[in-house]
Amino acid sequence: MIDTHSHIYLPEFDSDLDLVINNARTTGVEQILLPNVDETTIEPMLKVEHRYPDLCHAMMGLHPTSVKADYQAQMSLIEHHLGLRKYIGIGEVGIDLYWDKTYRTQQMEVFSQHLQLAKEMDLPVVIHCRDAFPEVFEVVESHLDEKLRGIFHSFTGGINEVETIMGYGSFLLGINGVVTFKNTTLREVLTHASLDHVVLETDAPYLAPVPYRGKRNEPAYLSRIATQLAGVFHVSEEEVKQRTTANAKNMFDL
Repeated sequence: MIDTHSHIYLPEFDSDLDLVINNARTTGVEQILLPNVDETTIEPMLKVEHRYPDLCHAMMGLHPTSVKADYQAQMSLIEHHLGLRKYIGIGEVGIDLYWDKTYRTQQMEVFSQHLQLAKEMDLPVVIHCRDAFPEVFEVVESHLDEKLRGIFHSFTGGINEVETIMGYGSFLLGINGVVTFKNTTLREVLTHASLDHVVLETDAPYLAPVPYRGKRNEPAYLSRIATQLAGVFHVSEEEVKQRTTANAKNMFDL
């Protein structure tokens, strides 16, 4: 399996990262993709990647909740780092209007800049979207062409959103522990998608799947998501693992 979205470089893992990595390997996680958040996470993220080079691969981007008044300076820093070396993708980027709508316009502008960079560098983009599908779709559609591709991370939209994203032709749905929650509609929504459009993710340390909900998440719990998706798509857990892994390898050129 490939954990396509994990923040194991955050302080929540400082005391036992080696154990977390060992747990991941033991449960069949062969690669972990690390999306950036902002300037404060670049150094710890790259340290984790350097420590486990066969397992971890870093992305570069500015998280929408980190888009503030100084967003232009932040974007300059992101572009600087993208010019220093090869990254696996552009992320985690997008629009988040759940907590605060103050910088809605700036978030849309920054997201647009990230999409342009993704196309110029031929990299997939990993999209964070919370309470913002109309805005995200507006920006994506303004850039949509044969070069633009990526993942809607932590997808929790409805049937209409699935159909829109599938219509783009080059985007996948990142599915994490939310699909195991008792009160989610995601399982039903995903019956309108195809397993060919899905990748696995944890978003660790957040969104731990049942029965670990409310506790720290980690890549080893990825198999819980695969088990749930096997029921959704009426296939074996092994087929879920094989096909989502193939989808991730194709998207990220692994």
